[in-house]
Amino acid sequence: MLKLSRTRVRTASGAALALGLACVLSSCAAPPSSGPAAAQEEAAPGFLAVADSALDGQGALTVQLDYDTSEADGLDPATAQTARSWSIMGLVYETLVTTDENFEIQPELATAWEQPDDTTYVFTIDTTATFSNGRAVTVDDVVGSLQRQVDSMSVWSGQMGPIESIEATGDDQVTVRLSSPYAPFLAALANTPAAILPMQEVNDGSLDLATTMLGTGPYVVDAHRQDESWTFTANADWRGGDDLAVQTLELQIVDQETTRQAALREGSAGLANFGSIDALTQLADAGDVQVVNQTQSDFYYVNVNSQVEGSPLQDRDVRFAINTAIDRQAIADIVFAGETTPTGATPSNLPGACAVDALPSEQASVEDAQKLIEESGAGDVTLDMVVYTSEPVMGQIAQLVQQQLAEIGVTVNIEQFDTATYNARVFTAQPGDFDLSLGWFAGYVDPSMVTKWWNPEQAGFNLGFTGQHDDLNALIAEGAEVTDPDERAEVLTELCATADEYSEIVPLVHRPSIVGYDAGAVSPTIQSNEGYGDIFRDITAYRLPDTASE
Repeated sequence: MLKLSRTRVRTASGAALALGLACVLSSCAAPPSSGPAAAQEEAAPGFLAVADSALDGQGALTVQLDYDTSEADGLDPATAQTARSWSIMGLVYETLVTTDENFEIQPELATAWEQPDDTTYVFTIDTTATFSNGRAVTVDDVVGSLQRQVDSMSVWSGQMGPIESIEATGDDQVTVRLSSPYAPFLAALANTPAAILPMQEVNDGSLDLATTMLGTGPYVVDAHRQDESWTFTANADWRGGDDLAVQTLELQIVDQETTRQAALREGSAGLANFGSIDALTQLADAGDVQVVNQTQSDFYYVNVNSQVEGSPLQDRDVRFAINTAIDRQAIADIVFAGETTPTGATPSNLPGACAVDALPSEQASVEDAQKLIEESGAGDVTLDMVVYTSEPVMGQIAQLVQQQLAEIGVTVNIEQFDTATYNARVFTAQPGDFDLSLGWFAGYVDPSMVTKWWNPEQAGFNLGFTGQHDDLNALIAEGAEVTDPDERAEVLTELCATADEYSEIVPLVHRPSIVGYDAGAVSPTIQSNEGYGDIFRDITAYRLPDTASE
């Protein structure tokens, strides 16, 4: 590959004008900012909002969400694959550990743990905790739940690491042994798929996890109508359950953002989520409504299909030229009005992530990319970019990428499809039936976890558009195995650079998560950063005014 060193220089104004002239696929986002995302004013270090401890009301809270949990295995948390499922199921279930506002591991059902060596974890279990049917948690529930996850061959089982054995080593002690060191192990235990389940009831057949949720968490399910609503009530058996401010939680599934905005304005909802950054400005004058932009580790990416025989994208230099021409900061500034930030293969908001500006494509210039295209012999390159219509911002990103690639002589035709057709062309077809495609990854809470998706043998879904690269795969494995922070940072930096040079999955920017709430109805606690998309992570800390129960 041609050695490149010059740093790109872009002007956002020209691209912004081009986007304004080309807003034909979908409505444009808010006006562009003049620079990177401005830091929001935090209520406290690591928090966008902190509940007012002076409020002592109890009652109901209505929340409107854009979509419901929907999993092939129903309500079984072990096989749940979406952040929405993790957050809703997490109201009922608990894990051994959790994460705080700094992505540090904190106790949950495990009150403490020791690590006598690099591959052994000894957990002390809170056996005073009870399931909502009144039965106390046992070490057998813990062992059975973790083993069930490992055996499930689900997406999350691959995140659990090289578990060699799980056994009860005392009345309140469980020991997990790994076959080799695995840095993300505790982080993997901190998400809902690793929830501790009532294994006695699962094993005797009295509980079907696909249809019924029974856990040790703060809430129990009172009613559920798929894609319409949920009703949760406080679990009196949960520690502090009687003291929860939100005694009844009503979740309404409302797919239209304008409808959710109207509900906040008129007071029929106390909290709602939004996918569009427009909500930040559109709700700015809505009385007591407060709107915050929580940084997610989730991020958008472009797939560059290297697996179609005869395609110019089989040439690594052509792919790298495309990667170089894509201006991440311009996407953040123009499509997202400066309300997000660029990222590499390791989500940039996580501790230990690689530096985006050090990526080879970020160190190169548009002129370098043009030279690569010219020297490739590919001539005038025309590519199809497929996007799905359920997330309008995808069309906006596609338009801007289209304009950026035109600068290096690459013509992009944008094709929009429903989600099913998109999935068939991108993830099912072998090879993938596309040249370029847009998507997004959940970024998780450890910087090495999402990098597994660059290895087709581990990911599976990308076999149709990504090649096998032994050097990259070795770095992915090493990034998860190395535990020394400094050494790990070096490995992840090399991993990000190598993935960037292969340019088959090109990370773009973080996916914003907008949360609006009526400050007159609820005082929430909201972390500035979130890794597992859990909109209800701190709901047990919420406070309600006295009038909330009237």
